[in-house]
Amino acid sequence: MGLIFGDSNTNINGLNINFMADIANRYPENVTGKFYVDNQCIDCDLCRETAPDNFTRNDDGGYSYVYKQPTTPDEEARCKEAMEGCPVEAIGNNGP
Repeated sequence: MGLIFGDSNTNINGLNINFMADIANRYPENVTGKFYVDNQCIDCDLCRETAPDNFTRNDDGGYSYVYKQPTTPDEEARCKEAMEGCPVEAIGNNGP
């Protein structure tokens, strides 16, 4: 069976794999706004190191979330950098 490419999902041998953050699976701790983290997060710490003013960790769940939306061009750039660097693409920028 070959690869079937869709909008942000790939079907590999009958498994649907999401290669982009899914707003339907965003963690409830994310504050409302453009950026969010979904349930694909592997707690690698990249986003918290890249944009510490915007991302923090849920210690009980072992994942990151957006606790503050960017309010400056620098914060916006850092959030975008974190999103682009996320190894599992768990950060989205199409939030409400």
